[in-house]
This record gives sequence, structure tokens and C-alpha cells, in this order.
Amino acid sequence: MNLASALDNKIFQIIGSVADQQGVDAYIVGGYVRDLILHRPSKDIDFVCVGSGIGLAQAVANELGPRVPVTVFKNFGTAQIRFGDLDLEFVGARKESYNRDSRKPIVEDGTLDDDQKRRDFTMNALAISLNKNTFGELIDPFNGIGDMKQKMIRTPLDPVITFSDDPLRMMRAIRFASQLSYDIEPDTFAAIISQAERLKIISQERITDELNKIILSPVPSYGFKLLFHSGLLKIFFPELVELHGVEYVGSKAHKDNFFHTLQVLDSVSVVSYDLWLRWAAILHDIAKPATKRFDKVHGWTFHGHEDRGARMVPGIFRRMKLPMNEKMLFVQNLVRLHLRPIPLAKEVTDSALRRLLFDAGNDIDALMTLCRADITSKDSNKVARFLKNFDIVEQKMKEVEAKDSIRNFQPPVTGDEIMQMFNIPAGKIIGEIKEQIKEAILEGDIRNDREEAIGLLMKIAEEKGLKKFGN
Repeated sequence: MNLASALDNKIFQIIGSVADQQGVDAYIVGGYVRDLILHRPSKDIDFVCVGSGIGLAQAVANELGPRVPVTVFKNFGTAQIRFGDLDLEFVGARKESYNRDSRKPIVEDGTLDDDQKRRDFTMNALAISLNKNTFGELIDPFNGIGDMKQKMIRTPLDPVITFSDDPLRMMRAIRFASQLSYDIEPDTFAAIISQAERLKIISQERITDELNKIILSPVPSYGFKLLFHSGLLKIFFPELVELHGVEYVGSKAHKDNFFHTLQVLDSVSVVSYDLWLRWAAILHDIAKPATKRFDKVHGWTFHGHEDRGARMVPGIFRRMKLPMNEKMLFVQNLVRLHLRPIPLAKEVTDSALRRLLFDAGNDIDALMTLCRADITSKDSNKVARFLKNFDIVEQKMKEVEAKDSIRNFQPPVTGDEIMQMFNIPAGKIIGEIKEQIKEAILEGDIRNDREEAIGLLMKIAEEKGLKKFGN
């Protein structure tokens, strides 16, 4: 197969010409070749030459012009050039060997064949020649094209050795399967199962990076099921695995909360690409195992799992090396509030809507998306009924918000103003007054209006024996 016609960017001819001048063989390798064949856009291009990758990069930069910088990573034997919107990385062909206690390889100079053998999957072991005499020629020693036609992920060499050498490749196998909707070849998946414990030598940051890519795949439940059945998930996310299973007392059983969670995640993913909303879907029921109880009258209950789950979120984020910032607070807020809209689907009151808008703030739209996804009953009529009621709730929310502006509530009278009006110092009484005004607004006793708030403030002050300063 020759792909010369697909290499329409002039950078490929330039690199091939420079390689010929240098007397080295140069190739495009890895992910860019795969994505080129799959017609997927890619801006990162890896080049391998049989010689010095740094030397080739410097010669290419000189050809491109005096202002084209080369970033050299001498310890890794690589160099990088930014060309337009492309990131070009150059390395010499190499072969690798591994120490069992580390995923960092011992590297030696090698041939193109050596370099292709060290690749993780056959579809990533493809190379395209850039030298003039063979420009565009595809080198495919492991039938990567055939595997791609079959939508199959397979390792070039023995998968047990491949995954033992670099256990992160197991996460990458599942990530590619989830992103591309590919199968993992049976022997390759069996090797993941046998080597799952090796994942423990990988840093959490690298694991989470692959996990987030799985979460952002079109149908993330597929990736999570592969993680679960391979045994990888329990190594780095035991709380999610604990959701799995159904327990019976007599004829009463609860649903499998693991597969329910995956269904919610998929439903959210249909309507939103937001990574953190997807994380909220993953964690919304995370405390159900800890709160599960059996009641003879009501059957299985999970009382308080939303609050317990919200308290679990920071610990999970910290361990997973996820950001401990507003992203975590967003997920935590959605986990805490995810049950609140459900009663509103049965009975809508302005007071309850105002309180939900107050507590959710700008997260209200994401919360309603999560709540809609959380309706996973097998009874289609029940699902349709709930979703229709949620339509009513959301319309009523818009009306209440337009009238009362609760979503980003700011007290119509500040604590400083109360202290100045009555010449009193900061203290408990200021908080009590502000809380009474806020409650009156949320209950609908007064509008979220400064004039009405001042009127109520004067009544409260009179009850507390406060006199306006200057009277």
C-alpha cells in the first residue's frame, strides 16, 4: 500500500528530502499513521529515523528557516519542532528492554524493525517511508491494517510480555477499544487479566489520564465494562466496583448500582461532552454500598447516600490526582443535590424551586441533565412520565428565576449595611438577621427586592430592640 497521495502537507516532502541529504531512512510512525488511515484529524506526528533523531530535527529546522526553534530532550534522545499547528517529534529507531520493577525501558539504537516491535498495538506499529525512492510506502509487519479492518486491538508480540513490560498499555488497550468501538483480541484480553496486578507500578496520574479519555469516549460504559471484567478497575477504583451486585432478602432485591451508574453515564454522554458532568454521573451513587439497609416494610434503602457520597468526593479526587478546585466542588455539589429535583417531579412548589435554585446556583442546568439521566427504570411509561414532569419543573424554574433571581443569590442587604444602620458590631446577630431575610425570600414571603428586604429588616430590628442609628 502506498499513501503518498494522502501526505499532502509539504512538511513530509521537506523531511524526506533532508533525510536523503543526511543519508538516513526516515518514517512517519505510530498514531498519526493510524489516524490517517481512519480519517481522524491529528496534529501530533512522530518521526523515526535510522540514525540520530535529534540530528535530523536540527537539519529539518535549518531547512524550514532561521526562526524555527528545536526543543531537544537529550536524556530521551528526542527533539520537537512546532510547525504551524503541527507538533513534530523526532527520535532515532531503537529497541527496548525492561526491568520488572519499572516501566522505564533500557534503550539501545536499533532498526525500524526493532522500533516497530516495541510498539504497543499492531495498529500503532505502522510506518510510512519519507525517502524519495519509497515515499508513501506503508510498512506493516504485524498486519495492523488487517486488525483495523476487523476492528481488533492486538499486540505485535506476546501480549503477556508487552503488558508486563509496560502495564500502562493495558489501560491504553481499553482506552482505544472504547474510543474506536474496537474489540480486544481474546489472547490480548486474557493477558490483561493475567497482568492486571502489574498496574500497581504505574503512577496514578498516568492511570487517570487514560481513564479520563475512556470517560470522554462516545459510549464510556464499554470501556468501564472492559476495566471491570479485566480486573483493572478494582485496583484503582474499588469504590465503583463495590456498586456491583444484587442482594436479595426473600423476593426483594435492589438494582445493580454498578450497571445503573454506567447507564446514567452513557445517557449523560449523549447530551454532554463535559468531563466533570460525566464524573458526577460516575459518582452520584458512590455511597450506596455504605448506606445500604434492608427495611421489612420498604425493602432496600440507601438513605443519605447523596450526602455521604458528597463527602466521599474530595477523597476520591485526591487519590485519583484529579483537580482539587472548582471542578471537584461542581461534582460534589451535583452528587449532594442529585435527589432534590425528584420530589419536584411529583409536586412543584415555588418555595422548593427557589431553595433548589439557591443551592444549585449555576450548576442547576447540569444538575437537571444528571437527574434526567438518572431515570433508568425498565418501565418506559414511568420514565416518560418523570421526564415530562421534569419538563414542567424546568419551565417553572425559568418563571421563578425570572421573577426572583435566586440562581446567583446576593443578599439585598449586606452585613456591613446592617451594622452601619444600627451602629452595632459584627457578631451572631448580623448572621441571624441575614438568615431571616434569606428565608423570607426563599419562602416567598417577600420578593428578592431591596426595598421589601429593608422593610422586613426594620421589623426584625424592632423585634430585637435595635434602633436605627441617628434617630
